[in-house]
Amino acid sequence: MTPADPAQPLRDFEPRAGFFIGIDSDGCVFDTMEIKHKECFAPMFIKHFRLQPASKYARQAWEFVNLYSKSRGCNRFHALALSLGLLRRRPEVLARHADIFDTQALEQWTARESKLSESSLAAEIKAGRKELVPLLDWSKAVNASIADIVHGVPPFPLVRECLEKITPLADVMVISQTPGEALRREWAEHGIAKHVRLIAGQEMGSKGEHLKLAAAGKYPRENILMIGDAPGDYKAAKSNHALFFPIVPNAEESSWKELFEHGLERFFAGKFAGEYENRVFAEFDASLPASPPWKEVAVSP
Repeated sequence: MTPADPAQPLRDFEPRAGFFIGIDSDGCVFDTMEIKHKECFAPMFIKHFRLQPASKYARQAWEFVNLYSKSRGCNRFHALALSLGLLRRRPEVLARHADIFDTQALEQWTARESKLSESSLAAEIKAGRKELVPLLDWSKAVNASIADIVHGVPPFPLVRECLEKITPLADVMVISQTPGEALRREWAEHGIAKHVRLIAGQEMGSKGEHLKLAAAGKYPRENILMIGDAPGDYKAAKSNHALFFPIVPNAEESSWKELFEHGLERFFAGKFAGEYENRVFAEFDASLPASPPWKEVAVSP
């Protein structure tokens, strides 16, 4: 029997309104990026990949990749490869002779698989890629840590008011690379799941695939908006010819205020594209660097 396609709910998604809005979750709706990455991801990164000899640099690499750079918000398995790659090129880490996990199999898997989830990783391991077992152990440990630690983090100010303004006019969907179970738990915990028609996590594919399957071709391009706090959200929007509104890291409150007072009105009035979208994106783009602040060296793969 062929297993059910986790992306089928996206294909089955049908418009009920004339507009579509996709919203990211971590760091966009909820102020959870710092606590998740600093208290859950980074400690498990150090523990499971035996980075104790270079723990300070491992933490810096993880936080740069996931919080303070243009890779912010990427899937955890992409983040793992990027972070280990940074460590492999850092002189201080080389000087400590830290043994950095070989990412070749990880990179091969992420290059061909778009549904980067624990279930797809488990299938890859079952097919014979035993070298990926540490990734699954790490991911499960991260999830357990998040379930244990991350509670009571409310939506940013004006998120609820924006959702109340949006839902009478648009179909709303959560578009995220967080596991679906965590998304459903967090949106239900704070009573805002009622505002969205579907919650799409990493199991359903990439953010670009979420938008493509659920919205592209079903709504006019100018009636599709993605709200997010990461460059990946922007890329997902533009790969589907949709509009993008950024929640700027470290300026989240003012971003939601701008959306509430001006952005939504412009979107629903057909006055969002062009000068306005370009201006808010430029502020967002300038807030995240592409290169780390420390020196790197070239090393062989």
